[in-house]
Amino acid sequence: MKTISVITAVVLLGTSFLNADEQKEASVKDSAKAQATCPVMGGKVDKNLFVDVKGYRIYVCCKGCVGTIKADPDKYLAKIKAKGETPENTPVAKDELKKENKENNGAEK
Repeated sequence: MKTISVITAVVLLGTSFLNADEQKEASVKDSAKAQATCPVMGGKVDKNLFVDVKGYRIYVCCKGCVGTIKADPDKYLAKIKAKGETPENTPVAKDELKKENKENNGAEK
């Protein structure tokens, strides 16, 4: 009877640790929130206006902010990250993927 109690306790304890790890992982994902504010003016972003720089898509509030970001992308990427927001990765165009596959495999896929 003692053996069953000990095994049950170990299983329950192990399950608790797994759940804690899963909760921690979910918390990290939740803390990485999408960019919602313009890093230049601080206003709400317009998802139709963006600049693709250094592998990231930076959303802005107006057309006037595009040139400002292009002039100093590192500064504005840092501002986004400092606010706890995460810039999106730049989408890869289908043509680029085909070219990359061709270079890597010697033939188009």
